[in-house]
Amino acid sequence: MSLLKKLDARFGDHALWQYVKFNLVSTSITLLQLLLANLLPLLFDGVTAKLPAFLRPVFRPEVLFEGPSPYVVDGVVTWGFVLPFFLSNFIANIYGYYMNMKTTFRGKGSRAGFVLYLAVLTLLILFSTWLQGYVTAKLSVTPLADFARTIAAMLAGFVQVAVLFPLEKFVLFRKD
Repeated sequence: MSLLKKLDARFGDHALWQYVKFNLVSTSITLLQLLLANLLPLLFDGVTAKLPAFLRPVFRPEVLFEGPSPYVVDGVVTWGFVLPFFLSNFIANIYGYYMNMKTTFRGKGSRAGFVLYLAVLTLLILFSTWLQGYVTAKLSVTPLADFARTIAAMLAGFVQVAVLFPLEKFVLFRKD
């Protein structure tokens, strides 16, 4: 029997063990997110459609960029900048929801719980997308420019763990 299976059999639903498993799953989520955060720009860099009016106050070019940027058209940030961050977060976290439900908390998700998760995730991803964009833009003019997207995605991942672990443990997959 593998070490993880032995530990799982011994500690089962203990909160510390669940936190360890959550972080192991989070590592796989992070790897997927980092892969997508670095590959998706290859698909979306050419997208010049401007963000809708309700997102413009969140993604302001004067905050995100110093000087001209290919991600700004007529003073508005484009979907080409936002979509890679948003989609990498969204896809990785949907994967994480199912992995944590099955392996970490061994619970059953409900439809209402999944809707709540999607609502929280959407707000979290909007914040994380803004954070990644901000960090990437700030690092892109430094010697760390080659690592900007990776550093930004990792920082967003830390924020997400701080929100999602308690949400999943105490709300979505709570054992009665």
